[in-house]
Amino acid sequence: MDLNAFLEHLNSGKTVQGGSEAHQFMHGVSQEALRITAEMNSGYHEPAELRALFSRLIGQPVDESFGLFPPFYTDCGKNIHIGKHVFINMGCKFQDQGGIYIGDGALIGHNVVLATLNHAKSPKDRSSMIPAPIRIGKNVWIGSNATILADVTIGDGAIVAAGAVVARDVPENTIVGGVPAKIIRHLREEEMQ
Repeated sequence: MDLNAFLEHLNSGKTVQGGSEAHQFMHGVSQEALRITAEMNSGYHEPAELRALFSRLIGQPVDESFGLFPPFYTDCGKNIHIGKHVFINMGCKFQDQGGIYIGDGALIGHNVVLATLNHAKSPKDRSSMIPAPIRIGKNVWIGSNATILADVTIGDGAIVAAGAVVARDVPENTIVGGVPAKIIRHLREEEMQ
């Protein structure tokens, strides 16, 4: 199995069976991600250096407008897709096997967790994993310590309150919060200017 076949398997939504070829390949990808994130998280790096390291981590270039404050953690990295003018604050953890898509202008607060894998429900098959993507729209703001779960889309302009656990799609231009996250209200016209 190579990286393209691995990503194709993940992006198809097929289960990654415990002990399978895809599962074994995942372990190798994790080791590379751990090496790169350890380098990112050790010592000070100029913004251009961080962009270069992050680009190496995800296997594709990021725009010069991309900003990141380490530390940053991931156990894959190869299925993260970043738009322009995206900022990721300190302490974030991305489990991106299922795919993480972040739109232009998104702001990701401190200690945000994006988790794209679920485990099989059967105790006998618990080592198997089910990938599903997280899609974050344009100009989304995710507050500190929020957790976004697999198979969630956050609409353009939405705000996720600090500490929220988001298990369902979030409509555009809304504020959600709580555990589980619920719509608090829609943004007013003057707030969207």
